[in-house]
This record gives sequence, structure tokens and C-alpha cells, in this order.
Amino acid sequence: MSRFWSPIVHSLIPYVAGEQPAISDIVKLNTNENPYGPSPHALEAISRAVNDTLRLYPDPTAQGLRAAIAASHGLDKSEIFIGNGSDEVLAHTFQALLNHEEPLLFPDITYSFYPTYCRLYGISFREVPLDAEMRVRVDDYRQPCGAIILPNPNAPTGIGLPLSEIEALVREHPDQVVVIDEAYVDFGGDSAIPLVRKYPNLLVVQTFSKSRGLAGLRVGFAVGQRPLIEALERVKDSFNSYPIDRLTLAGAIAAWEDRDWFERQRALVIASRERLAVGLKELGFNVLPSSANFVFARHPDRPGADLAAELRNRRILVRRFAAPRISDFLRITIGTDAECDRLLAVLGEILG
Repeated sequence: MSRFWSPIVHSLIPYVAGEQPAISDIVKLNTNENPYGPSPHALEAISRAVNDTLRLYPDPTAQGLRAAIAASHGLDKSEIFIGNGSDEVLAHTFQALLNHEEPLLFPDITYSFYPTYCRLYGISFREVPLDAEMRVRVDDYRQPCGAIILPNPNAPTGIGLPLSEIEALVREHPDQVVVIDEAYVDFGGDSAIPLVRKYPNLLVVQTFSKSRGLAGLRVGFAVGQRPLIEALERVKDSFNSYPIDRLTLAGAIAAWEDRDWFERQRALVIASRERLAVGLKELGFNVLPSSANFVFARHPDRPGADLAAELRNRRILVRRFAAPRISDFLRITIGTDAECDRLLAVLGEILG
């Protein structure tokens, strides 16, 4: 029945999300979810919000959540934008800020939603190759462009850039918007939010899905000077005035304000990541240095597809990408220490 499709649908290559299995008793290390879950305060706030007020629309401008985020960064709430997960924030960003005559620049190995958004919104783009060590080289972005988007840390490699290099990138492109996608920054990266006051062309995007364990609520945000935020609001209010529901707003505010929980579980993930990296190296894997809640690793003697399949047969899920430069790499989410130990034990059996 594709004859009823709009023409653009035929040209789309949709993003493929990580598998969400229906079976139980599986070690799920494929979608970068937080193994420790959200703050108990967030769960309590959500429970309290389940009442008769659900018959009313939520606050379309998410004032309370914007104020909480702004206060912690010394900004005004008008410099914060809230969306239904950082993916929606990014979608609005591509529409509102990244569609220009010159191409959009981003790494050749990065979040695979970027080229998907470009095709959906008719944005020309140019992929900038990572170097031989899978690192972003800021010097390679010194070329004509309409805008730049860069994850920091990058995904799926997990490698982060220091804040000094991010600032150099923003400073050297004063006439282009530079978007820094910080989905994983809380696990070891340096956030560019402190640079927002200084640079009107900088937009920083973050999510509650990873370091705050709220992937199931779908809430993300952007930070930037008022003209950039206004552009996002104009797109959002032309699409959906109420993207964030009452339960999400209540839970997100409570999660943001529970700094102790955030710091404790973040430290656990970082410690487990370093421990897992050591274990993988002892098994002969090459492991890229990660500042995220996952590691990116390959074994020199075993194809990545074979390892991923054998792990799945043993009820362990990891993520593998088919792109040529990274087809033998596995992206492994940091789980609990027990889950990581299970992975290492099974890999030891597979490798013999």
C-alpha cells in the first residue's frame, strides 16, 4: 500500500533503536540504560502526581523544570528548553537551527540519528572522518559549513573532548550554530554549559535517560542563549504544545534536585566501567578510552557479529553496528558489577 505514501517516505532510512526484549532473565547491555534506576524521590513524586489533576493539560512551558535546571547553572529559565527526550530536542534543533545552504558537519562515526534527521528535514550534510584512533579532531572542522553538531563524549566510541577543544570549535565558528550533544557527559566528560553565557552560537543538549535513570519517562533539555531557545520553542509550538506530561514533570524535577542519588549512582557506573575495561583487556580486547556509561571494544581474532550472536545465545545482549570501520566493535553498556562479571565469564568461555 506504499502508493499512498508521501514522496519523502520512500527515501527515508529510519533509525533502528536497540532491542527491547520481551523475555526475562537476560543481561541487557545494549541500550545504555542506567542499571540503578531513578532517584527514589522521583518515584515518590510521580506517585503523588497520579491524581485527579491528570484530567488537566500539563504546563506547556515546563516552567518548574526549567527553573530547577537553570538555577543549578546560574542561568535564567528562558535559556532552557524542555523536550520529550533529547531525541525530540535534537529533532527540533535540526529543524530550527541546522538547515542552511552550506552542509551540516558531524563525525562519520557518531549517533546514527543525525543522518536520519538530515534526510527527514532535507538538510545537506558532510561527515567528517574520525582519526585512526577513533577520535574527533577539531582541526578537521575548519571548513565551510552551515552548522556543526558533535556528541561529547562521542557515541558509540565513548571518547570525549576536553572543554578547551569544544570552546575552540565554538569560538572558531562565530557565524554557525554549534550543537554539543551531551547525552553521556555526566560519566566523565566536561559539560559545555558554562560556555553558554559567552557564546551566542552554542547550544548544549542533555538527557535524563542516562545519568538520572529516567529513560522510560522521556525527558531531555537544551541550554542556550535566548534567541536559540526561542527558535526551538517556535518549532515545538508548531508541532505539539504539550510534549511533557504531568508525571514526567514531577519525576524529572525530583530527580534533578536529588543530587546525592545522582552522584552515588554515577560513581558506581564509572567504577564499574573501569573494572569492565580491565577485564576485557585481560581477555585480549582492544578497548577505547570511555567517558560514557558504555565501552566500545573489539577482539582482534573474532568478528564482532559472531561475538554478539554467541553472547545473545547465552542471554546477554550487547550492541553491534554494521558500519565498515566499526563492524567488529561491540558497544557494551555498563551494568551492575554482577552483570559485568557475567559478561566477562561468558566471553571467557566463548574465547576459550
